[in-house]
Amino acid sequence: MQKRKLGKSNLEVSALGLGCMGLSFGFGPPVYKTEGISLIRAAVERGVTFFDTAEVYGPYTNEELVGEALAPFRNQVAIATKFGFKIDPSTGKQAGLDSRPAHIKEVADASLKRLKTNVIDLFYQHRVDANVPIEDVAHTVKELIKEGKVLHFGLSEASAKTIRRAHAVQPVTAIQTEYSVMQRDPEKNGVLATCEELGIGFVAWGPVGQGYLTRKIDAATKFDPQNDMRSGFPRFSPENITANAPIIDLLGRIAEQKKATAAQISLAWLLAQNPWLVPIPGTRSLDHLNENLGAIHVKLTPADLRETETALSQITVHGGRMNEAQMKVVDQTM
Repeated sequence: MQKRKLGKSNLEVSALGLGCMGLSFGFGPPVYKTEGISLIRAAVERGVTFFDTAEVYGPYTNEELVGEALAPFRNQVAIATKFGFKIDPSTGKQAGLDSRPAHIKEVADASLKRLKTNVIDLFYQHRVDANVPIEDVAHTVKELIKEGKVLHFGLSEASAKTIRRAHAVQPVTAIQTEYSVMQRDPEKNGVLATCEELGIGFVAWGPVGQGYLTRKIDAATKFDPQNDMRSGFPRFSPENITANAPIIDLLGRIAEQKKATAAQISLAWLLAQNPWLVPIPGTRSLDHLNENLGAIHVKLTPADLRETETALSQITVHGGRMNEAQMKVVDQTM
């Protein structure tokens, strides 16, 4: 497994990480605990050293799973988790945002316990809270770093303007945002350019289009509204799944040329964009884990990338990436 540094920081991780959310939350019913532990440990055995979770995944259960699975390997891996949501204790559901300094510290202490560790490698603000100045958030994480509870500060789905303001108070190690061949907003809204300018790493969630770019989803695919977030995402309506077929067809053609799979081409494309970018595909399957990690060996030449870019420029992506409520808490300040 290749390694990459997240920007100018000293946080070096595997070139592909593992997004652990789907094992507990968001993409179907949670897997059995033993299965989740087995999958995470299989990733470690294959050289993955970067694991992503959050208190809100479950809530709480994903952190517990990650903590138990990685306990025997704690000194070999980096764990990223997140704060910033308010969770209703009676329902366990999200109840808005909360990045007040006192709450951030409470979340840090609770996450440390669930993760069975004494330090969080990368602590992200999950969503920017318009009611709390980002400078206060950054200062609070700076205090946690001084206390030795956190090593690195990150922001998730933050705008370029917010990133600059936070970075001025406490250096930001990584920005996490959805990014793939069909979700390229970070190229257009200044986030990637800001990361490059300031020496901040970029962590791409949804690097295979939340499953769509694997070529395993079609208009007949059913998403359970009880436990699969994609059931309410415009991009996953039967109409838009069909309308976005040209992207899948393009990946299929490239995959055939490279003797690879569409998922591997999607990940290889991201890896080729920047040396400080780390995709974190999630999976619930050992076969898919092996497939994803195989992307490391897929080489896209400059000519391949130019041809792909030309083809993508002629394709329109249909449907929003998340539902209206979730997009409302994505920081889009300019």
